Amino acid sequence: MRDDRFCNSNCPFTRAIGTIGNKWKPIIINVMGARTIRFGQLHAIVPHISRKVLTEQLKELEEDGLLERLAYKELPPRVEYRLSEKGLAFLPILEHIKAWNLKYEVGPLAKATDYKYGK
Repeated sequence: MRDDRFCNSNCPFTRAIGTIGNKWKPIIINVMGARTIRFGQLHAIVPHISRKVLTEQLKELEEDGLLERLAYKELPPRVEYRLSEKGLAFLPILEHIKAWNLKYEVGPLAKATDYKYGK
């Protein structure tokens, strides 16, 4: 759920956190990477997210211009998602966050495949 107090702040950093600042959005963006993906595929890859929450997060990402929803007029209906230019520009930032975490994390290390969804 989006917090409008963050999104409407005068501070650019606070607005950015309002746009991407929950646990699911960066994970969704990371999983999508540069590919086009369907809802069912995304739901299968993103760990521990309900279909309802995934739907809400995708709508917010689309409203914020980070994601494009492609609906095909077919039977059965087909919907795909891909990152917009703005969303793709966020991928290198996520790579820096992952590198920072790997450098400073304490505790058991994750398997390499656990964090390379978008590759």
